[in-house]
Amino acid sequence: MSTLPPWIKRRFPPQEEWERVQKLLRTLTLHTVCESARCPNLGECFRRGTATFLILGNTCTRSCRFCAVGKGMPLPPDPGEPERVAEAAKRLHLRHVVVTSVTRDDLPDGGAEHFAATISAIRKALPQATVEVLIPDFQGSEKALETVLAAYPDVLNHNVETVPRLYPLVRPQADYARSLWLLEKAKEKAPGILTKSGLMVGLGETKAEVEEVLRDLRKAKCDIVTIGQYLRPSVHHLPVASYILPEEFEYYREYALRLGFSGVASGPFVRSSYRAEEFVKA
Repeated sequence: MSTLPPWIKRRFPPQEEWERVQKLLRTLTLHTVCESARCPNLGECFRRGTATFLILGNTCTRSCRFCAVGKGMPLPPDPGEPERVAEAAKRLHLRHVVVTSVTRDDLPDGGAEHFAATISAIRKALPQATVEVLIPDFQGSEKALETVLAAYPDVLNHNVETVPRLYPLVRPQADYARSLWLLEKAKEKAPGILTKSGLMVGLGETKAEVEEVLRDLRKAKCDIVTIGQYLRPSVHHLPVASYILPEEFEYYREYALRLGFSGVASGPFVRSSYRAEEFVKA
């Protein structure tokens, strides 16, 4: 589907309004998922002085067909990266810091220690800030999950991304049941930490399938959910099956709230870390 409906089109702010953030990231040799995943909210978030840090490099060991992040064999983790992330967050005066990573199936712990070190560095540099991590599934390693939880982020996010039927097409190296297990286990081990997940729509799923995913997430005691429109990052990625109407996003929001989620964001441009600070405040 090549023609964008009017509710999908948006204007980018002038580049000079967000140059400062880009310059800082380049100076500290840091990546953001905003840039690497070609997020449509990049201009808005950079203009507001916020960014979602992408740690453990810029190359992913998995080949999800919706994601624009580069695939291949990554470099070893950079031991100085946690401190540089903390420094960037401090210079940006962030009150809520969001950190995610590429999936590192090549590492014994999937990068869990690096996540923990980054959380600790942010806590030291910005003791008043809240910290949110968007983690991979660590191939189902309970020990790796415990490593991240021991650093006690305020929010632990792990996206299911799509409905189970579409996993072989959309994210063949992932496992829906494993993702639900991770969220449920996180809440069991650290009930004081908010858990969060997100999914894309417009990949060919049905309304009933989305409802089922939302019910599964609540059964896993997930607190916050985000629902956004899948947008094809390039011709090499999966095509958009459908553009979801704004009223359908509102239906999903109301449905999720009725299920008992404490926070729900549902809309065409919603992404897992979009305006994340507002959820923590709420």
